[in-house]
Amino acid sequence: MKHFFTVCLLFYGTTLFAQRGVITGTISDESGKAIESAHVQIGGTDKGTSTSATGDFQLSNLQPGSYQLIVTGVGYQTIKHSVTVSEGKEATIKLVLRESMQQLQTVEIVGRKETTYKNDVSFIASKTATPLKDIPQSIAYVTKEVMRDQGVFTMGDAVKNMSGVNQFTFYDDLTIRGFRMNGGSTTQLFNGLRTFSGFWKQSPVNYLERVEVVKGAASALYGNSSPGGTINRVTKKPLTTPQKSLMFTMGSFNTTRVLADFTGPMNDAKTLLYRLNIGYVDAQSFRNLQFDKNLVIAPSVSFLPTDRTRINVDLVYNKSNSRLDRGQSVRGNDLYSSSIATALNAVNDYLNQDTYLITTSLNHQFSPRTSINLAHLRTGYTEDLLEHRSSNVNAVDSAGVAIENLVGRQVFVRQTKSFMDNLSVFLNHNATLGKTEHKLVVGYDYIQSTTPKGAGQQTASGYLLKAGGSAAYNPRQASLYQFYTYTSNGVSRSIPRPNVPSYDLTLQNNILEDPTKYTYASVTNNATSATFYSLHGLYVQEQLKISRLQLLLGLRFDTYIDKKGYTTTAETPVTQHALLPRIGAVFTLTPNVNVYGTYTKGYNPQDPTTQSDPLSGGPFDPIRSSLLEAGLKTEWLDGRLVANLALYDITQSNTLYSANAANNPNLMIAIGQERARGVEFDVTGNLLPNWNLIATYSYNDAKITDAGTRSTDQVLVNLQKPNAPKHQGSLWTKYVFTAPALKGLGIGFGGNFVDQRNLSLNNTQTIPAYTLLNAAAYYRIDKFQLQLNVNNLTNATYWVGGYDYLRLFPGAPRNLMTTVSYTF
Repeated sequence: MKHFFTVCLLFYGTTLFAQRGVITGTISDESGKAIESAHVQIGGTDKGTSTSATGDFQLSNLQPGSYQLIVTGVGYQTIKHSVTVSEGKEATIKLVLRESMQQLQTVEIVGRKETTYKNDVSFIASKTATPLKDIPQSIAYVTKEVMRDQGVFTMGDAVKNMSGVNQFTFYDDLTIRGFRMNGGSTTQLFNGLRTFSGFWKQSPVNYLERVEVVKGAASALYGNSSPGGTINRVTKKPLTTPQKSLMFTMGSFNTTRVLADFTGPMNDAKTLLYRLNIGYVDAQSFRNLQFDKNLVIAPSVSFLPTDRTRINVDLVYNKSNSRLDRGQSVRGNDLYSSSIATALNAVNDYLNQDTYLITTSLNHQFSPRTSINLAHLRTGYTEDLLEHRSSNVNAVDSAGVAIENLVGRQVFVRQTKSFMDNLSVFLNHNATLGKTEHKLVVGYDYIQSTTPKGAGQQTASGYLLKAGGSAAYNPRQASLYQFYTYTSNGVSRSIPRPNVPSYDLTLQNNILEDPTKYTYASVTNNATSATFYSLHGLYVQEQLKISRLQLLLGLRFDTYIDKKGYTTTAETPVTQHALLPRIGAVFTLTPNVNVYGTYTKGYNPQDPTTQSDPLSGGPFDPIRSSLLEAGLKTEWLDGRLVANLALYDITQSNTLYSANAANNPNLMIAIGQERARGVEFDVTGNLLPNWNLIATYSYNDAKITDAGTRSTDQVLVNLQKPNAPKHQGSLWTKYVFTAPALKGLGIGFGGNFVDQRNLSLNNTQTIPAYTLLNAAAYYRIDKFQLQLNVNNLTNATYWVGGYDYLRLFPGAPRNLMTTVSYTF
């Protein structure tokens, strides 16, 4: 009997155990990397576990039935997942956690863990960790994953993926919603702090986490800015997990590129983190005589003395050697009369630039609701230049008649240095009062920009005089000039002898020139004069949430001081004040659809060098602007895909344009009013986990509506603004095959469409519309990836921008790049 009861007990216990179930699974991030120490809990119980170093977990001894798993991880969004446990069986699941950057972070200090085309949170638009869908303003962005897949190295190629953003020239020079934004004189942001560029070169992107654009004026938070939009460059930050990658690229135009990216903890406690990005590029060009050598070193260190304090130090140093490309010249109005390779340089021209950006930032959280942020950005720029360039007109014969075959040239020899400091401090406080949620930001900015005394420029131009020296040619005083005989197509003509040899479009006379033979005039305008301006800004912003309604209310007061005649005995401070409001609202129609509207005002003092230039026709009143915008922000496919629609109306007054005066290229005119109205549509994200997509379209009606008081300028009214296409769009998609036979293989395809554009303020000179098609192929073998990018598949001839038919900026013909990358 005793044995009988023992057998029954064992049978009962075995049966009971057999009725129990097990849940096993793996937790990874969006890139497929295992997440360690994520917590998995059964909802409504205290039963839970954590994932191992390989992301695995197990929950055992479970009664058959349905359970809800709650999965959390530091830096990731919490997810809930339902799973059914069957009698005596094992349920196996795989879960993916998406990054969450909203945990207490209020500035861009923590490395982004996302590895997709989609970005969820922006700090630039509100100085708070706000989801993009909850910001009442259009935000465009391009992540490092997009730039990597497209083989992008410069800013001009990155912004092709943004609606309403278009190149103006080869340089750091764009139009956003029809308004020009160049890095030399318009506000740019670097991790949310004010900076500038040397204008002549597009910024490399290898050290960037993403590029983003706040559409419309960002004046309510950052002071004077372009009404079209403000570009923010976000650098890669140190990560707590070790990651290393090397990338080697070779391709068309003798391009060689080597990139490295290393990050991880520097101690066992992970309180000291580092990141190091290095880039070296040596490339020729499809353009004659052009080349570009860049060395970029970008180290970053994060120190976390406590769980509430983070100190970041970032440095970006870029040494660049190249020639300054002033564009293609053509005969008359025939765009195809010269090769797109035509450049007017001499063989011994050069442009040497050194740029550095040093950022120090402190983020401290007094409590889960209150934090303070202090940051300082120092920007330094040095330029050493010799260039032979177009004088913007054709050479003339003795009667003063233009010779289409000859382009007049001038020479610039310039050395200059510029510096900028931005000190920023702001306080964030979050509060809940009844049914309302509040995010308050109060801050102060100090910005100082200087071009110190010691810069210099010499210019050689005009025609040689018999008595020595040079001057602009005057046919009525022809006897004063030297002459020579020029023969073309069997016809000889007597023409004045130029100070700098003219460029013959037939002979393509790019030779080694002797700059010591020219007659120079020292000048004190443009980048050669000492300049100084400073800005003090006080601002406050409230984000209020009541159920499904969110309001954003902001106000900034700026004091802008420009020292006219800086460093001279006639130095005079010129002070301007601006009060800049911002009002926005977001209403959640459904869990995946938000509707928004916003109103902002902006201003931009005229460029200090233009203001101080006695030949510019100034001084000029500051630029004023306003923006009205409304739209939809939507999320689909469980948040993997976003689709946004924006409608905008921008007005701006007192914009400066070149007067196109042949005898004074520095002369400017102030336009009474401009207006841009348009529609933008953007889709970004993943149709499937292995299928990425970016699609954009913009319609932009950007016109001059008031040409001011001069009767001669009234012909400008209703002209589409320079280099502002009415229609523009882009498409890029990448698909990675999942079938076993094609494992590791991926393909990419896309294109860009840009409508016809006007050049300068001359409706008789335009550049045609164009469509480009691009493709890519990827093959991954363990930690290696092989990548091939082919751009401009159809070998289309096109121009990305220009000033006139003597200064055109053609796009690259068909080209390819092969890349080998290794991640370890």
